Amino acid sequence: MRTKTLLLTAALVVAGLNTAAAEQHTENGGNQVFSVNAVGFVNVEVAPGFSMIANPLQAEDNTVASLFSNAPDGTVIYKWDAENGMFAEPNEFVFGEWSKPDQELKPGEGAFINNPTDSAFSITFVGEVMQGTLENELPTGFSMKSSMVPQSGQLQADLGFPATDGDVVYQWDAENQTYLPKREVLFGSWDPQQPEVSVGEAFWVQNNTDSSRTWTREFSVTN
Repeated sequence: MRTKTLLLTAALVVAGLNTAAAEQHTENGGNQVFSVNAVGFVNVEVAPGFSMIANPLQAEDNTVASLFSNAPDGTVIYKWDAENGMFAEPNEFVFGEWSKPDQELKPGEGAFINNPTDSAFSITFVGEVMQGTLENELPTGFSMKSSMVPQSGQLQADLGFPATDGDVVYQWDAENQTYLPKREVLFGSWDPQQPEVSVGEAFWVQNNTDSSRTWTREFSVTN
């Protein structure tokens, strides 16, 4: 299983992760307690038109103004308000400034981004790989989600998504500017197949149960 894939090349996303492990220890009755942090960068290519994008690293500043400072003029970000079942006000990059600079895009979330130019541009995410017990809420109905770690693979088998009968996942095809065929959980299996997710890719989750659930993962770069 591809449970620790932190370097990949895909059609939509080209990602590179440099990890630096920093060990710190304290003496406690003769025992040493170690912590390992993995920091680096991920380059995500944004194709012309619409894409669904995610922030795969925990940055010091997860605001749109910080994460997307080099976007071309006219770029627009659309975040989904799951609580109210609608998109929030569009966040536009005009004359070098975002209309909502303090809007955040945290690991595990997702958004649509519209590149108004005829050429792809690259966003470099810089930050720390999230580790430990990671919890991503899946509210009832529609929500935009992503992996909380920079890892590619099958959504359930590799990324630990808690698939439940009735769940539907929709992925965006940036090259053709349309949705891929939906992936649905029926009788415990994905129909027609399990979604394959790339680093920096967001997707729609339709939770058709009567209550919210939590996508929980235990993750460590050392395991």
